[in-house]
Amino acid sequence: MGILIVLLTILGCAAYQYLKGTLVKAFASIIVAICASAVAFGYFETLANVIISRGSEGWLASLAPWAHSLSFTLLLILAFALLQTATGYLTRQQVDFGLWPEHIGRVVCGVFLGLIVSGLVLTAFAMAPLPSKYPYERYDQTSPDAETPNKVLLNTDGFATGLFSMMSNGSFRAIRNPRSFAALRPHFVDQLFLNRHNISDGIPTTVTLSEAIEVPKKNGAWLAPEGIKDSTGKPVPPKSGHNLTIVRVGIKRSAAKDASHFAVSQLRLICKQKSDSENPFLGKAKNVYPVGYLKAANQLQEKKLSDQIQINREDFTEAAKWIDFAFYVPADSVPVAVEFKLNNIAEVPQPVSSDQAPPAAPFIERTKTENAAPKPGGQPTPSPAERERSKSGRSGLSNVSRGLIGPQFDENK
Repeated sequence: MGILIVLLTILGCAAYQYLKGTLVKAFASIIVAICASAVAFGYFETLANVIISRGSEGWLASLAPWAHSLSFTLLLILAFALLQTATGYLTRQQVDFGLWPEHIGRVVCGVFLGLIVSGLVLTAFAMAPLPSKYPYERYDQTSPDAETPNKVLLNTDGFATGLFSMMSNGSFRAIRNPRSFAALRPHFVDQLFLNRHNISDGIPTTVTLSEAIEVPKKNGAWLAPEGIKDSTGKPVPPKSGHNLTIVRVGIKRSAAKDASHFAVSQLRLICKQKSDSENPFLGKAKNVYPVGYLKAANQLQEKKLSDQIQINREDFTEAAKWIDFAFYVPADSVPVAVEFKLNNIAEVPQPVSSDQAPPAAPFIERTKTENAAPKPGGQPTPSPAERERSKSGRSGLSNVSRGLIGPQFDENK
C-alpha cells in the first residue's frame, strides 16, 4: 500500500504539472507544499490537544484517537489551499522559458512535489490508530528492532519529516519558547509506527485523554548499579558504548483507563548529546527504548519492544504507580525527557550515580493466574472489564473498535 501511494502520487503530480501547469507554477507548488507542511507539523499537536481535552465524552470521544491524524490533515489541506490560491493570483502573467525547459522542468518539479506530498500522506496515515501494517509494515510484527526500520520506496515519509525537522531547528523555530521538532520528535516516523505496534492486541489507543506520566524532579534518573542481574539471576551484559540508565516513570492513577495497559514500544527516552543538553528541546535528539524494568533492587526484568505491560487497579496504592525502567543510553548522550504514547512528555533530571540512587521501586506484573485466583470459598475475581460487562450482561467493543466507529455502537454504554 505504501509503495502504491508513493508511485501514484509522484506520477499524478508529474502528469498534472506537465499537462496543466507551467514551470513557474510547478516550482511555486513545491514552495507551497513545503510551507503547508510547516504549518501542519508546527500546529497539529496544538489542535489535537484541543480535541483530546474535550474527548472524555460525547461525539468527540470517538475522534480523540484520530486527533493527531485529523488535525495534521486538516491543517495541511487548508494551508495548501489558501497558499495555492494566493499563488494563482500572483502567477497569472504567463512566463515561458521555451519548449524543452518548460516540458522537462514541469516534470522534474512534479516529481519533487510528489515526493513531498506522498511523504505527508504516509505520515498522516502513520498517525492514525490503524493496525501497524498500514500504510506499510515498517517493523517486524513479532520482534521489532527500533534501529532497523523497513523504509517505504524512496523513504518519502522520512524525507518529509526530516525536512521540517531541519526547518524547525532554523528560521522556522518559534521565537517565544523555542523548540525544535528534531529534539521533541526525533525519528518521528519510527516513533509513530512503534507507538501503534501492538494496537491490534487491544491496547488502548495511541493517545491518553489526560496527563498520564510524571518523573521525579530529584533523583528521577540514575546509572544502574554494577552487578545488576537479569530475571534468571545472570549478570546483565553490558552494551558497548552505552550506559545502562534507570529512569523512574510514574503512571498516574487518574489516567489508568488509557495508560495502565501499554506496549513497551509506546515509551521512549529522548536523549541528547552531552555538549548540547543545556536546552533539552533545541537541537537534535534520538529515541531510546526500554530494555526492561527493575523487579527488585538489583534485578532487571527484560522486555522486548513487542511486549506489553499491564498495571492492575490494585497496583495503584498512591497517586501514581512508579516503575523504574532501564534504558541503554549512548555514552556520549544524556536523557532529557521521557515520552509516553503521542501526547505525554516529562522532563528527566540529570542522571546521578548509582551511589546516589533512591530506593528501588520494584514492579512485578501479576500473572493471569494471579488475577483470576479465587478467593477462599468464592469464585475467581473478575477483571475490571469482566465486571463492567457483567453489569449489562453483554459484551462491549474494544478500546480500538470504540475509537474507530464511535461509542454509539458500544453495548456497554
